[in-house]
Amino acid sequence: MTVRPAPDLPRRPEGPQSAPRRRENRLRALDGLRLVAALMVAAYHYGGRGGEITQSWGASAQRQFPTLHTYFSYGCLGVQVFFVISGFVICMSGWGRPLKSFFASRASRLLPAYWAAVLLVTAVFALPMVAQKALSPSDVMVNMTMLQMPLGVDRVLGVCWTLWAEVRFYVLFALCVVLPGASRRRVIMFCAGWTLAAAITQTAHQPLLDVVFMPEYASFFIGGVGLYLVHRDRRDVYAWGIVVVSFLIGQHYAVRSLWNVSDPNAFAHRSSLGIVLVVAFGFLAVAAIALGWLRWANWRWLTVAGALTYPFYLVHEHLGWVAIKVLHRDLGLPSAVTFALTIASMLALAWLLNRFVEDRLTPRLRTALNKTR
Repeated sequence: MTVRPAPDLPRRPEGPQSAPRRRENRLRALDGLRLVAALMVAAYHYGGRGGEITQSWGASAQRQFPTLHTYFSYGCLGVQVFFVISGFVICMSGWGRPLKSFFASRASRLLPAYWAAVLLVTAVFALPMVAQKALSPSDVMVNMTMLQMPLGVDRVLGVCWTLWAEVRFYVLFALCVVLPGASRRRVIMFCAGWTLAAAITQTAHQPLLDVVFMPEYASFFIGGVGLYLVHRDRRDVYAWGIVVVSFLIGQHYAVRSLWNVSDPNAFAHRSSLGIVLVVAFGFLAVAAIALGWLRWANWRWLTVAGALTYPFYLVHEHLGWVAIKVLHRDLGLPSAVTFALTIASMLALAWLLNRFVEDRLTPRLRTALNKTR
């Protein structure tokens, strides 16, 4: 059933005929940006850091990519780009939706591929020929709840810390916006209140407040929410104010946590300017989508790319370690070829997860959750 806007709402063209086309274009452009962010993170995990990946290469990634490793080290900021996209998408999907529907949409979107990825990585790491430590069955079962981070349990998927941040954002948005009913004023108050709470949390030094308000990442989610308000009305001064303040705060946290020029033992030295530029890219790219400047990016393959992004993000790190070892150390392929083939193989695996897990389980889980009283 279509809910028509009341006569006293803004007179912007939001009729039932124009909305679907606008959403389709926006989604395809966002799908492309999602894939870019995921590839940034993969480049960081494969060639922009030390740790476990060194064992897969047989030597430091600095030796494998003498020039590119410095650029790859900025790929970790793909997470911040994801958070800006998430703020935009969650505000859009939660607008005018009841709480149960919002919960069903988010749970059915996250859980099927996540469950499959946890089981798949656990199974691969348990193979005798794979030199990786598998977690205990008890820890794996806790990981299936997606609550391993607050419970202090070892993670099956290294990237799941970002999902824990996403879940906390969903809860805040659901309680403050979706439950009482989304409106421009309520969303603005949510953004302003969360920004202030995150700033106070930074000075309070209270672990519980840190968990709830996430000062290090809040500004990226809030900036994405503000950009959705811009998408609804590009002349909204309050929305632009939310975006600008969020960028200014977000770049501060990014520089503070990632700038490492003073560390002589750093894998690669990131400059503060480089970090700011990558953060600015994330905000500007979503802003271009919000303003309709990328409406021309309406290729159908972007929808496929967007569908692969989440399962790719889940499996690429740990299973990428295995693929790199087989391709580079066992088969002797050059570093560049190994890098490209590993990306391609993880995308192929993501397609299988999307085709045989998400396409089959997501609609069923969403229907079941929506029917539950």
